[in-house]
Order: sequence, then C-alpha cells, then structure tokens
Amino acid sequence: MATRAPFLRTRLGGYWHRSVVAEDAELTHVGPDMPCGEYLRRFWQPVCFSDDLKDLPHRVSILGEKLVVFRDLSGAVGLLELHCPHRGTSLEFGLIGTKGIRCCYHGWLFGVDGTILETPGEPAESTLKDRLCHAAYPVHESHGIVFAYMGPPDRQPPFPVYDSFVRPGHRAIPGQKYFYPCNWLQIMENAMDPAHTAFLHTIVSGSVFTDEFGVLPELDFSETPVGMIYIATRRVGENVWARMVEALLPNLQQVAPIWENGHQEHPFSGPMMSRWIVPLDDTNTMLLELRYVSETAGATPAWWGDRVMAPGQLAAASYEAGQRRPGDYEAQVSQRPIAIHGMEHLGTTDRGITMFRKQIRAGIRAVRANRDPPGLCREPAAVIPTYCNDTVVRVTPAATLSADKELMRETGRRLAESYLREPPLSVGR
Repeated sequence: MATRAPFLRTRLGGYWHRSVVAEDAELTHVGPDMPCGEYLRRFWQPVCFSDDLKDLPHRVSILGEKLVVFRDLSGAVGLLELHCPHRGTSLEFGLIGTKGIRCCYHGWLFGVDGTILETPGEPAESTLKDRLCHAAYPVHESHGIVFAYMGPPDRQPPFPVYDSFVRPGHRAIPGQKYFYPCNWLQIMENAMDPAHTAFLHTIVSGSVFTDEFGVLPELDFSETPVGMIYIATRRVGENVWARMVEALLPNLQQVAPIWENGHQEHPFSGPMMSRWIVPLDDTNTMLLELRYVSETAGATPAWWGDRVMAPGQLAAASYEAGQRRPGDYEAQVSQRPIAIHGMEHLGTTDRGITMFRKQIRAGIRAVRANRDPPGLCREPAAVIPTYCNDTVVRVTPAATLSADKELMRETGRRLAESYLREPPLSVGR
C-alpha cells in the first residue's frame, strides 16, 4: 500500500485523491512486540490515580494489555494480568484481601508481585502454586499517581524525578484524567503545535485562555536533553512574552500557565501542569494530569487548584456545539482514529511536529538496537532538569515590523539557550 497520497494540483480533483494511505505503524502501534509499544515500555507509565484504588479492583488497559490494578488491605498495590491463569476469569471480579487478590471463580490467591499464594481445591501436596506465577508488573506511587514499568525486567530504570515535580514553593496535586478515542501520537504532538493556540483557542472558539494568545507568535524549536521545547514569542506593548511548552520523551507534556497575558515582567515561571498521554491501545488514549499550585496566595487561579477542567479538553455537549465551538478534543479526535501522516501537507509552522516525530523514531530504533532510548535516565538519585515556562521581559520594539519579529525570535532563543545552560528549577540543587 502507498505511504503517501498524491500531491493534488487539480481543482475539483477529488477523484485522484480518494484512497487513504496506511498509517505510520512504526510510530503509532503500541501493542506488545510492536516497535513503538516496546519503546514506550522502557519508560514508567501512569496507570491511574491512587484514589482510584478503593475496595474494588480497577480494570485498566495500558499499551494494548488488559490488566487489573488494586490495593490490598496491607496497602500494597498490584498490577496484574486481567485474566486468572487457572481458568481465565477476570480478576476485576476478584476479592481484595489482606495480602493480594483472590479470584472469584475458584479462590486462587495472588500476591501483588504475581506470586500464587493459595490454590484452594488442589491437593495439599500440590506444588502447582510453587511452580507457577501470574503475570505482574512493578509499580511506583508518586504524587497521588500509580505508575508501572512494563518493559524487560532487566532494563528497568529508576523512577524519574523531574525538577518540576519537586519545585520549591509549589504543591504537585493530581489533576484530571480523561480519555480520547484516537491514537496517542496526534494528542502528544499538539504540545509542539503552538500556532493552533492563536486560531483554535482564540478566533474559532473565542478567547478560551487570554486575549493575548490570539497573536500568532514568532516560532522556534529546540531539542533538550530530555525531549524538546517550542519557543513562541509575542509582542505585548513594551514587553516580549516568551512561552516555552515542553515535550518530555516519550509521552509527557509540560504546559506553561494558560492565564499568562504578557503584561507584567517576570522571570522563568515553570509549568502549570505535567500531563501524560498514555496509549490504552492503538486508538484510545488516557490523558492524566499532575498540576502545580503555588503556595503564594493569588499566584495560581483558584479554579486550577480545584481541579476544574481546562477549556476545550472534553467533547462538546452535542455535535452541533462541537461544530460551533470546537476545542482540542474535536481537532485531535477528528484527525481519524489514527492520523495518517501520508495525507498531511506540513508547513513551516509544523517544524515542531517533524522534530518530535524524528525524536520518537530515534528512540524506537535505539530500543530495536538494544540501546537505551534518549530521555531515559539511569541515575537513581538524579533530579532531571526541565524547561517549560512563561517569561516576560522588557524589550523596546524595533523600528520595523520585520526587525521586531527577528528581535522577538532572538529574545526567545537567547532565553531558551540560557535555560538550557542553567535550568532555573535545578539551579542550587
């Protein structure tokens, strides 16, 4: 099958453009033994919020695998293959006990590490439970989120601690968890598409952030040691507002505050949110947030700490409402269940998309060559620098519009380069 649609040069030429080419399976298919699936499994992935785990088992799908997650009565968390290894009954109907989870069908008891603790009904001399384990994955809880490592056991990295997680003067709290019926990559790529904020979030749907987002920014992009950032600069009177949103490999977005308007000078702000884009399977994705709330009164809007949903992230109340005021949900989900890269015609504002896809492909191929992918940290005590922020600086406008645009780009580049040299959230650690 062709991998790219023809470049249509003819008016009323739909006849020549009817075929939909295949998706880029290397970047989009996430199941076991798939190139992207094996790549994503080398990193810790969120499974659910800690407070999702109550007195009943919690069924989840992650990376095309059906699993059950639970907290036993001792407080230990287990992530196990969904189906009991005895007769295949789903453990979502299991009984949570002091240690582990018991299948409802015949009472087999499984520890959080997959150890089979009891096999009721088997003869007393049976050694079956001593010879067999149930499939289980390592878990780690951090900031109210349960994470899992689903890769090769001998390649398990330490749990990563980014400097934004432990930022002085801020609390990291669970945010929202929501789901999109489409492939993970087209959601993750949105973070590297700053041009859409000046159109989708302003002109089309009204000003859903601040009015200043309606100005199309001057754009630049830069790779970082753990991924990439976009650098979007806007003129706001005598100020230049430099906004840097971050993609941390492979599937973590860090978003700068959306309540910024560029009117007040201030230094590096850090992110308002870290958001994981977790593939459930090839065509369903979970978005799971960790939000940052300043301990300085009034510095963070109250609604953010109250975990109110950011605008445009959920499907509209009706189809017509979505047509009249589309948001990120409509724009991303409507790209097809899996976006077809061979049908796209990327322009200069899409440099961030091509750069990010190149990074993901490089990581996939590193794993295929049995190397650690870029962005994976193996230092157990490391606090990993990040670069997402808003910065507003006083810069007198240049004499002409074109010169001022170059001045804005240069200001953004200069700030980004200084942050890459000395990450502000890591200085002094």
